Amino acid sequence: MREQKEPPPPPGMDSARSELERRSRYLSSLIRRTKLADGEEEEEEEVVVVVKEEGKGKGKEKEGGGEPEERHSIRVRAADMPPALQRRAFRCAREVLGGMPKTDSKRLALALKKEFDSSYGPAWHCIVGTSFGSYVTHSLGGFLYFSIDKVYVLLFRTAVEPLTR
Repeated sequence: MREQKEPPPPPGMDSARSELERRSRYLSSLIRRTKLADGEEEEEEEVVVVVKEEGKGKGKEKEGGGEPEERHSIRVRAADMPPALQRRAFRCAREVLGGMPKTDSKRLALALKKEFDSSYGPAWHCIVGTSFGSYVTHSLGGFLYFSIDKVYVLLFRTAVEPLTR
């Protein structure tokens, strides 16, 4: 089978714009392939996580007595990130949300950014909220958009280039 090459951009088209369009097509195809590989069409992945909480009156009692537990519903909305990094983001989000009585979006965003900057290098960005729009460019393998309960989290990495003078 002959490999098809992408046609060159029309004259006058900005190279940055063509690069952005190429990346956008790549991400769209990656999301489509991920959904098809998982056998999904329209449905998002849902993960129910059990978190142990100290104290009384929070969450449900575990079978056989013992500590109560609280459930967080996590849904991956879109991802271009290895599963191990996704699990780390979920764990960090659960820990931060479990430690606060009321959801503090700024605090959660800062905690996720610091965790990923320190573990995987600089240039991680995090947006947290219940209603927001975005259109971002990210490094390959560095994009995760998920919800935990009713809070939405967008975590992504951008390329960092050293300044040259």
